[in-house]
Amino acid sequence: MRLLSVVLPTYNESKNIPILIERLTKVLAKIDYEILVVDDNSPDKTYEIVDQIASKNPRVRCIRRIHERGLSSAVMTGMASSSAKFYAVMDADLQHDEAILPGLLKAVNEEGFDLAVGSRAAEDGSFGEFSRLRRFISWTATRLAKMLLPGDVKDPLSGFVMVSREVFQQAEEKINPLGFKILLEFLGRVPGLKVKEVGYTFRNRVHGETKLSGSVIRNYIVALMDLRFGHLVSPIFILYCLVGASGILVYFLTIAIGDWLGMPRIRDMGPPPFHSVPASWLLGFALSVTNNYVWNNYITFYERRHKSLRLLTGIITFFLISLVGLLIQTSVSYLLASTGLLASNAGSGINRGIGIIVAVITNYYLNLNFTWRKQRR
Repeated sequence: MRLLSVVLPTYNESKNIPILIERLTKVLAKIDYEILVVDDNSPDKTYEIVDQIASKNPRVRCIRRIHERGLSSAVMTGMASSSAKFYAVMDADLQHDEAILPGLLKAVNEEGFDLAVGSRAAEDGSFGEFSRLRRFISWTATRLAKMLLPGDVKDPLSGFVMVSREVFQQAEEKINPLGFKILLEFLGRVPGLKVKEVGYTFRNRVHGETKLSGSVIRNYIVALMDLRFGHLVSPIFILYCLVGASGILVYFLTIAIGDWLGMPRIRDMGPPPFHSVPASWLLGFALSVTNNYVWNNYITFYERRHKSLRLLTGIITFFLISLVGLLIQTSVSYLLASTGLLASNAGSGINRGIGIIVAVITNYYLNLNFTWRKQRR
C-alpha cells in the first residue's frame, strides 16, 4: 500500500500533464507515491500522453473514461481505484502549487486533521492575477457556499484537497458523483470534519482553455442546492420553479402593459372563463411560456438542452404541456369550488393556489420525460 495517491482529473490537458508529472516527481521524491490520471476521453488525447509517460514511469497510471463525465465522478473513480493511505486531488492545468503537497500530507498524516485544503484565502495564500470579474465571481460563490454549507473554510471552492482513505470510505456512499467540487461534497455530506487550510498562490493558466463558463456557474448553483436541500427536493425542480416564477412576472408585466395600451378583448372564445378574454392575457401567456422554455432549456435542463432543429420541436412540446398545465390548474380550482371543500369560489386564493401547485408538479414531470427526455447515446 502506497502512502499517497495524487489523483488528477483531466480533460484536454495534453500540454500541461507532462510538465505537472515532472514537477510532482521532484516534489514527492522522498514520499512513497503514485500519480493517477483520470481522463474523460479528451479530444486532444491526453490519455495517450499519460500512457507514454506511464510506460517509462511505474508510479504513473491512467484511467480513460469513455462514457462518464464530470469532475467529482472522476475524482471518486480515481480514489476508488487506489489503495493508498492518503489521496491528494489537484487540477492538471498547473494553476495549483504542487510544492505544498508535503504540507498537506503532514496535516492529515501527522497533525490529526481529517482534510487539508490548498487555500487561496488562507494565510500566505493569494488569488494571484485574478481579474476583477473572476474575483467578484469567486467572492459571490464563496458567500453562497458559506451561507448554505456548514463549517468555516475560507476557500470552499478549492479543488486542491488532501484526504485520508478512512474519510473517503466514510463519505463514499454519500457523495454525489455529479457534484461540482469534491471539497464541497466532503464539507456538505460529512459534517464535523477537522479541516486545515494551507495557503498557496494561484497561478495563471499557460496552456489550454479555462473551464469557467456559464454552465460551470449553473452546475455550481445546482450542486449547492443539492447539498443543502437535496434530501428534501430535487435541485432541478427548484430551478424549474424559479424559472416558473420569472414566467409569472413576465405574464403580469405583459398584462399591465397591455391594459395600459388599451389592448382589446377577444370575444366568443368559448364557455366561462374563456368567453371574453383580453388579448393581453393571451400575449402574456405566450411570452411567459417562451420565457420559461428558454430559461429551462439553457439552465434547468442544461445537460439535455435542445439545439438546432430540436429547438422547434422542443418549444412546441413545451407549449402543449403548458396548455395542459393551464387546463389542470383551472380544472382543479373549479373542482375544489364545486365540492366546497375549501372555498366556493374557483378564483379564491386557496383553490387557485392548490391548482397551481398540482399544475407545476404535473408539468415538471411531463417536461422531464417528454420535452427534455434523455437521449440515447
